[in-house]
Amino acid sequence: MSLAYSPLLAQLIDALKCLPGVGAKSAQRMAFYLLDKNRTGAVNLARSLEDAARRIKHCRRCRMFTEEDECSFCTSARRDVSQLCVVETPADVMAIEQSAAYSGRYFVLMGHLSPLDGIGPTELGLDLLEERFADDGVTEVILATSVTVEGDATAHLVATMARKRGIGASRIAYGVPVGGELEFIDSGTLSRALSGRRTIGLEE
Repeated sequence: MSLAYSPLLAQLIDALKCLPGVGAKSAQRMAFYLLDKNRTGAVNLARSLEDAARRIKHCRRCRMFTEEDECSFCTSARRDVSQLCVVETPADVMAIEQSAAYSGRYFVLMGHLSPLDGIGPTELGLDLLEERFADDGVTEVILATSVTVEGDATAHLVATMARKRGIGASRIAYGVPVGGELEFIDSGTLSRALSGRRTIGLEE
């Protein structure tokens, strides 16, 4: 960071650069805006970030973000316990919820298989997912991983795990473009994809 910045300003700009897609110029613009135009917003942002970082954790059953031991999806009596939708990120959960086409429960992998990045079954919490298969009365697993090579590999691994338990496995497909990430897909497309899901066959 240039010596032209005061120490605290340099620290703020460096901190903002941790956000995805934010480089030095964008971080500088954000810092200048908060300090010049919206100091109240800056204070509120700092408090919210501190509270969230301190209090938000993973649900012990599905790994969704929550302040409680279990999230509202896992504790709601209105969710269909026989269906379990497996997704990569919390953003995917919210995207599916906005489609209003699904009323079951979720399991959030927090990523996908990527051996080159050191992400394997353990990092995805698949041991916890096995417990869900065994204990929760699940009869269908819906794989809603991204339509990428890594997403496909992850879906097939989870489908294999489900079949070993005698649980049906399907994959959303219709309307989701190859290479697409769920959080960027509109709710209408997601609704059609969930309705048109297909069973993953052994030959695949």
